[in-house]
Parts: sequence; structure tokens; C-alpha cells
Amino acid sequence: MTVTEAIATPGALKRLADEGVSVWLDDLSRSRITSGSLAGLVDSGGVVGVTTNPSIFQAAIGSGEGYEEQLTELAVRGVTVDEAVRMMTTADVRAAADVLRGVYTTSDGRDGRVSIEVDPRLAHRTEATVAEAKQLAWLVDRPNVMIKIPATRAGLPAITEVIGLGISVNVTLIFSLERYREVMDAYLAGLEKARQRGLDLSEIHSVASFFVSRVDSEIDKRLT
Repeated sequence: MTVTEAIATPGALKRLADEGVSVWLDDLSRSRITSGSLAGLVDSGGVVGVTTNPSIFQAAIGSGEGYEEQLTELAVRGVTVDEAVRMMTTADVRAAADVLRGVYTTSDGRDGRVSIEVDPRLAHRTEATVAEAKQLAWLVDRPNVMIKIPATRAGLPAITEVIGLGISVNVTLIFSLERYREVMDAYLAGLEKARQRGLDLSEIHSVASFFVSRVDSEIDKRLT
């Protein structure tokens, strides 16, 4: 069952939650926030997290719904396209993080997280990924934000450094057990760096995401 299907089925998300599943909504838009849709999903006890990526935001911003005023202001200021996208997406993630703040507090930080991805064009540049992660964390400025970093070869040391700075990370694009083990090593190395810096390790969380859906999509194409 997809999240969209579950939303349309009364009580489905709550039943999943009752079984101990932490349901994250793989979707976010300005209208979902302002309409109260996200708050409703959270208040029902079903959704306890939100994850985003550039494709999700492309669809949301491309629709134009809810972004007109901010787009006009950004255009007047003459900001670049990249900067405009960054300002709009971090605003949405910041608002979503506020919606989920209660879940974050009552679960002692285990749930109630919202993730935002670094620019995919930086996937093979470690230092640039770290700089982007720091910038996103600063712009969102919420304790329950997670910065999504791809598990590329260059992404592994970036994960270590970002975790070491006390920033929670959602690791994405994991396709093998070997790379998952490397991600775990990077995470643990990051915790060690954070400990050496005197940071509170209980405030640092991480999620590692296997991209099963991409494999499923490829298999479906080959079976048809």
C-alpha cells in the first residue's frame, strides 16, 4: 500500500502505526501545509515523519499553488533560480518541521523528523556536500530537520563530517549491503567526531534508506 492509498483509507495509517511502523510521508508542498492536510495526518497518529527530494519539490513548485507571493518577492530581489528554489524548499521544510515538533518532543527525537536533500549535482563532491548540508541545516533552523545525503563514494566522508557537526542525516541511494555497511561505519565515525567535539550524541539521529522502489520499477519494466 502506498502512502497515497493509505491516506484515502480511513484508519490505515493508524493501524500501521499501532503495529510499530513509523510512517513517513514521501510528499510535501506548500498547499499540503497551509491547508492543514499535513497536520491532519500527523494528528491522526499515522504520519510521524516527512521526507522530500528535488523531484517532489519540482512537482510542488511547478504547480505554482501557494508559491505565488514568495516567487514574486524573490523575482523582485533578482535572486538566481537555484537560490529561489533553496529559499522556497527550506521554507516548506521549516513549516513542516513545526507541524511535527510535537511528535519529535513526545518521542524524544525518535520520530517527528523532516528531511531535505542536498543538491544532487554535488553527489560526487564531498566538501561541497558538507557545505550544502550545513547551509540547509542553518536555513531550516529546526532541531527535527534531517539532511538527506546520497550514499555515493564521495557522500560517505560527507556523512561522517555532517554527523560530526551534530547534524542529523538521512542517507539515501543505498543499493547494496556492502554500501550499507560503509554507511554504518561512516555514521559511527561521525558520532566519534561529535563526541570529541563535546556534542550531545542523544540529539543526533540517522536514517538509512534502501531504494527498493527503484529496483521494483526496473524489474516491472523487464517483466512487461
